[in-house]
Amino acid sequence: MHRWSKLFIPTLREAPADAEVASHKFLVRSGYIRQLGAGIYSYLFLGQRSINRIIAIVREEMDRIGQEFFLPAIHPADLWRESGRWTIMGDAMFRLKDRKGADLCLGMTHEEVMTDIARNELHSYKQLPQTWYQIQTKFRDEPRPRSGLLRVRQFIMKDSYSFDLDEAGLDRSYKLHDGAYRAIFTRSGLNFVVVEADSGAMGGSQSQEFMVYSDAGEDLIASCAACGYAANLEKATSRLAPVKEMAATGDGKPELVSTPGQAAIADVAKFFSIEPSSDIKCVAYMATVPAKNSDPKKGPQSASIPVVAFLRGDHFVNETKLLKVVGATELRPMGPEELEKYLHAPAGYLGPVGLKPKKDLSPDLSAFADEEVVVILDPGLENRQNLVCGANKLDYHYRNVVPGRDFSWTKIADIRNVLEGEGCPNCGQPLHVAKAVEVGHIFKLGDRYTDKMGVRVLDSNGKEVTPIMGCYGIGIERILTAAIEQGNDANGFWLPRSIAPFDVVVTITNVSDPALNATGEKIAAELEAAGFDVLLDDRDERAGVKFKDADLIGVPYRITVGKKAAEGKVELLTRATASGRDVAIADVAQELSNLARN
Repeated sequence: MHRWSKLFIPTLREAPADAEVASHKFLVRSGYIRQLGAGIYSYLFLGQRSINRIIAIVREEMDRIGQEFFLPAIHPADLWRESGRWTIMGDAMFRLKDRKGADLCLGMTHEEVMTDIARNELHSYKQLPQTWYQIQTKFRDEPRPRSGLLRVRQFIMKDSYSFDLDEAGLDRSYKLHDGAYRAIFTRSGLNFVVVEADSGAMGGSQSQEFMVYSDAGEDLIASCAACGYAANLEKATSRLAPVKEMAATGDGKPELVSTPGQAAIADVAKFFSIEPSSDIKCVAYMATVPAKNSDPKKGPQSASIPVVAFLRGDHFVNETKLLKVVGATELRPMGPEELEKYLHAPAGYLGPVGLKPKKDLSPDLSAFADEEVVVILDPGLENRQNLVCGANKLDYHYRNVVPGRDFSWTKIADIRNVLEGEGCPNCGQPLHVAKAVEVGHIFKLGDRYTDKMGVRVLDSNGKEVTPIMGCYGIGIERILTAAIEQGNDANGFWLPRSIAPFDVVVTITNVSDPALNATGEKIAAELEAAGFDVLLDDRDERAGVKFKDADLIGVPYRITVGKKAAEGKVELLTRATASGRDVAIADVAQELSNLARN
C-alpha cells in the first residue's frame, strides 16, 4: 500500500486561470500534472501512475498482434525529404541543425523511420506480414497549445506500422488493429464511437478515428442514430433537401443590381427576398502548395496560389476538405490587396462571374497564367438556377446566375461542413453533429512510403514487388483526458479502475485515535492482499479535507474509517455515483470485489 502522508500529491482548491475544460482544471488541481511551458507538461506521481496503467493496457493488447520497437525521437531530414513530407509538414515540425549544419527534426510520427528499417531488412515475402509498434514521445510545434493535455507540443503516442504483400494482407492488418483498439478503449473504460475520417498528411486510401463525445473536443462528428453512420466533419457527407429555385427576371440573363451596403449573406438574402441557399457564398484564400522542382538541400520550398471556393450561402467551408482537394499544406484568407489583385473587388461583393479559372489541378500548381485562379465549386451549387452572387464590384450583385452557363470552375468537389439535421448519406434520416475528442486513428497507407523510399521484396514467383503499409496511432494522454471529460462533477473526477492511479482510498477520519488507525491499517492490508492497489490516507488532516481530496483525485472507491468503526462498520463509497453504504469491516474486501466486478 501507499501512505498519503509519504507521497507528493499537491492538490489545489482553485483551477488555473487559463484552464477552460474540465480535464485541464482537474489534472492540475489533483496534482497529476504541472505546466513547464506552453503545451509542455510534467507528469507528477499520480499522473504518471495513471499513464503507466494506460500504457500497460495498450502494450498488452498490441503484443497480441505486433512486436514492440523503440525508435529515435530525432531524425535526419533526408528521410523526410525522401517521403516528400519535409515540405508538407511545414511549421508544425520542430527543425534543428547539428554542429555540422545537417538538418534534423523532432519526430512527429515514425513512418519514415519504420520504412527505412523495412527497406534494409525485409527482402522476401516469407518475412511478411510484419507489424511493428512503439510507445514513444512525439513533438509538434502546435501554434496554439490549449486545453491542457488535449493540444500540446510534446505527447506520448503508441504508433504501429504494418507491412503486407498485398491489399488482402493490409485488410487483415487493419482489422487486427481495429479489434485491438476497440479492446484498448473498452478496457480503459471509454464510451467511444468509430467514425470515418480524413487521412490528412498521412495519406492513404482509408482511415477511421476512435472518438469520445465531449464538449472539450476539437473535432465535430456527424452521426446517424438510425443506421449507425458516423464520420468526422472533415469527411462527413449528407443528403441535401430539395431547394425551391427562384424565377428568372427580365430576359433571364445575369442582371446587375445595385446593393449598397449589402455585404453580408443575411443582408443580401433580405434585400432580394430570397433564402440564403439561393445566394452564392465566396470564400477566397491564398493556399500554400509544394513548389515543383524544389531543391531539397535548400529545405522546404513552396508557392502561394489563389484559391476561390463557391458554395451555398447557408453552407460553410471545411478547410480540411479544401486543403485535400487543392493539394495544399496551408490556407489563409486573402487580404484586401490580394482580393483586388485576383477578384478586383472588396469582401462582401465577390462572385464567380468573370473569373478566369485555372483549367485543372495539375501537379505544378505554382504555374499560373495572368489572372488565373483555382475555382472550387461545391456540389450544392451544381445544377442550380437563377442564383444571386457578388458582382466583383463594390455595392453590386448579380441575379439570374446559372452555374455552368454564366461561369465555370476548375473542379467540383465537396468542400462544405455537414450541418445538424441534414440527411444521412446512407439512409436519409437526420444527422446529429456533436463535439468529440480523438483518442485513436488508423490508416491504410498503401505504397505511399514504401514506393517512394524504395522498399522491395521478392514474391513467391521471385518477382520484385512493393509491400504496402498501414499506420495506427493512439494518444496515450488523450485516453486519460477523455476519461476525465466523461466522468467529472463539481468536486473532481473519477477514473475507471483500470486506469486510475489507485483502486481505493482508505480514509482514516482521525489519525489521533489509535483504534481508528489500527482499523484503517488492517483494512488497507486486507484489500492489498485481495489484489487492490490501495492508497491509505493517514494524514493528520481534518476529515473534510481528506474527503475533498479523495473526491478530487480520480480514485473510483473510498473506504471511510470513522466513528462507526467501533460498531464494526465502515462506509464504502463509489465515486462515480457519490453513493455510499455501511458494510461490515470483515466484509470490506468481498464487498469491494463485488462492486469492482460490476
